[in-house]
Amino acid sequence: MEYATLGNTGLLVSKLCFGTMTFGDGRGIFKAVGAVGQAEADELVKTSIERGINFYDTADVYTEGESEKILGQSLRNLNIARKDVVIATKVYGRVGPGRNDVGASRGHIMDGVEASLRGLQTDHIDLYQIHGNDSVTPVEETLRALDTLVQQGKVRYIGCSNWQAWKIAKALGISELRNLARFDSLQAYYSIAGRDLEREVVPLLESEKVGLMVWSPLAGGLLSGKFSRTNQKAADSRRSEYDFPIVDKERTWKILDVIDPIAKAHGCSPARISLAWLLAKPVVTSVIIGAKSLDQLQDNLAAVELTLTQDELGRLDEVSALPLEYPGWVLPFQGADRLGPADRWELLRS
Repeated sequence: MEYATLGNTGLLVSKLCFGTMTFGDGRGIFKAVGAVGQAEADELVKTSIERGINFYDTADVYTEGESEKILGQSLRNLNIARKDVVIATKVYGRVGPGRNDVGASRGHIMDGVEASLRGLQTDHIDLYQIHGNDSVTPVEETLRALDTLVQQGKVRYIGCSNWQAWKIAKALGISELRNLARFDSLQAYYSIAGRDLEREVVPLLESEKVGLMVWSPLAGGLLSGKFSRTNQKAADSRRSEYDFPIVDKERTWKILDVIDPIAKAHGCSPARISLAWLLAKPVVTSVIIGAKSLDQLQDNLAAVELTLTQDELGRLDEVSALPLEYPGWVLPFQGADRLGPADRWELLRS
């Protein structure tokens, strides 16, 4: 296993993070995700620990809090020392019928952290993340609440998930101006089939030294190896029931056409190639992998041992490249001769 610092901190986390969204009885919208019970969860956590993972991600909304409870109990059942794991959870999603049972307000955050601490059976959360974009609550209110939790010792680091680049930048500015705890990480969707993050968010993260935790690195199973242009409704896949996240399917089939021979050359699954491609990106701190079975977990874990050649990475980058959008295409054109004379039009054509 390889490790990286979480953003601009000294906290070391494994390059693969074990996501526990599959933990629980699969009720509600999580029926298509998985239904991993306590005994199966213990086995998965044990294997991940043995393979060097020290980073675990959950959320208060995953199967109505059952994911947090099962993860906490697994760590206790396996006698894992609290100091040896980094636990990340999230607050924002609806946890009840009340008007204030959702969001990133101070009230909901304060209620949410107490419920998560109880569920996880711990006295602190290593990384507490705002799970979504709250268009109602002022950003400063959210940051002040999180800062209070850091000061109280209930939370050690903070992050956000699924936020726009401008809002992350605004939050970082407020934290610096008001001397509040700053976001150390962003949890976001990123895959070889969905590279939209590279337009605005990735440059921001690199500039401000904010870590990136990747969710759904296999595009909801679309890159698992079960799907193809001729098999678009694979059996025993949540993607067949729950078509999420949104991707350009035609573009994805072309990507899989390139992945397939590379996977055959390495004697591995397309999933492992897709994960290795992400792990090769310098902006990526940790890739969140989930599993319903031990075989699936073992295959994903092997991605850290796979090094793609520059030629393979180049082919994968080329077939998955984003179409140019303004202002992306004008920036290299205007900046081409900044450090010396250059033919701008030739650069634009290339």
